[in-house]
Amino acid sequence: MDLSNAGKLDSAILLGIVNEKLRLECDSLDELVTTYEMDVDHVVDKLSALGFQYDPLTNQFKCAGTS
Repeated sequence: MDLSNAGKLDSAILLGIVNEKLRLECDSLDELVTTYEMDVDHVVDKLSALGFQYDPLTNQFKCAGTS
């Protein structure tokens, strides 16, 4: 899937796709945004507005306040 247009995706759908790509294909958020030519700030801001933050230890976006 082309994630270069991530800004047009619904935030909840973006969350699911991003976490799936992180789980199956990419070892880090940096690798994900490089591979799919995404604007990292936009993705982080959009998912943060949903209450999710990137956790590098688990390599996924998780609900803020969870470990």
